[in-house]
Amino acid sequence: MTNKQGDFIWYELMTSDADAAQDFYGGLIGWQFQDSGQEGTDYRQFLIGETMIGGLMPLSDEMIEGGARPLWTGYIGVEDVDARAAAVTTHGGEVLLPPQDIPGVGRFAYVKDPQGAPFYIMHPTSSGEVSESFSKYEPKVGHCAWNELATDDPQSAGRFYADLFDWSVAESMDMGPIGQYDMLKNGTDRDFMFGALMQKPDEIPVSLWSFYFRVPKISDAADYINANGGQTLSEPIEIPGGDFTLMAMDPQGAALALIGAQ
Repeated sequence: MTNKQGDFIWYELMTSDADAAQDFYGGLIGWQFQDSGQEGTDYRQFLIGETMIGGLMPLSDEMIEGGARPLWTGYIGVEDVDARAAAVTTHGGEVLLPPQDIPGVGRFAYVKDPQGAPFYIMHPTSSGEVSESFSKYEPKVGHCAWNELATDDPQSAGRFYADLFDWSVAESMDMGPIGQYDMLKNGTDRDFMFGALMQKPDEIPVSLWSFYFRVPKISDAADYINANGGQTLSEPIEIPGGDFTLMAMDPQGAALALIGAQ
């Protein structure tokens, strides 16, 4: 198995209290944390077992003063960061942080789609290594299991990501008043759907990506969240296949999504 352009390869939590967030997610999902080794930067990597999943970084005072708030974001792998960043603007999005290098890690840019949902694009230095942050073919606790975009304009968003990454709709479900739930594939890999896009419900204030991390048991996760300073936003919802999903807020205010058995 290899990663290709358009795959999610990393996940990142930007938070107002890195120590508290580390304690919360360590207990909730079972991640272990380690320093990234980036000199002069508090960037913590989190793992499940020996597998890297993502990173955690504190928001600086300058970022908070500029309007940044705790947020989960995803990194999408690309062959050429500069070319894809240029394509973002060509197709109506915006480059928030221009392409730049992290020595020994890779080249990246922070961008947002035309409806305002932010994400990273990245070409890792060690491009031969396979990212397992997203569990592609089998359920794995601690890994991301689904990537979901709630957006103001699903049709326009679908065209944007198709132009940028060659994503397309593999299957759709009718969600009634909020319209279609379009499940996405990357390129010609129809046997594998990695996520979906949907019309943003009114209760979600802005277009945003959500990343569903797998836990062993949703009911235990809900109890843990509510007992440790977070807040569940709904009751667990059963989805096709027998799993349950849960939307919540962590103690610092970042929206989080979970999936697991009842």
